[in-house]
Amino acid sequence: MAEYNPVLTAPMGANKKPKRVGRGSSSGLGTTAGKGNKGQQSRSGGKTYVGFEGGQMPLYRRIAHKGFSNYPFKKEYVCINVEILDAKFNDGDVVDQASLAAKGFISAKNPAMVKVLGNGEITKKLTVVVDKVSESAKAKIEKAGGSVKTAEKTEENK
Repeated sequence: MAEYNPVLTAPMGANKKPKRVGRGSSSGLGTTAGKGNKGQQSRSGGKTYVGFEGGQMPLYRRIAHKGFSNYPFKKEYVCINVEILDAKFNDGDVVDQASLAAKGFISAKNPAMVKVLGNGEITKKLTVVVDKVSESAKAKIEKAGGSVKTAEKTEENK
């Protein structure tokens, strides 16, 4: 094992000095300063955008935009396993947004949607009130004597 070194340094050759352009002809990067002769790239502000095709209509504008993306509307869940609930909560506790925020599992300012997964074992009787619960987690919680309430919309209560 390597010996502990409290001073961190970059390896040799990792930090190179930048090229100093336009500092005279003897420097090798004088006159045009490595930009060649004339043209858009040699001018100040002569940078093009990503997808620029030399004046030709760019591909992203040539191809029609078609379809719909559901990405902005997707639901993201914070997943919590039953083994974590067993470890962090006492017998008879209520597991909901407020209690999970108090324990630091989700943010208190903008609470996320919570899904309980069935990884691990649970021995405590808990009342779980979250957005979603997997079938295996629901079975384990109810087997331990707890109850599960979800805010998930099913086909019957839509």
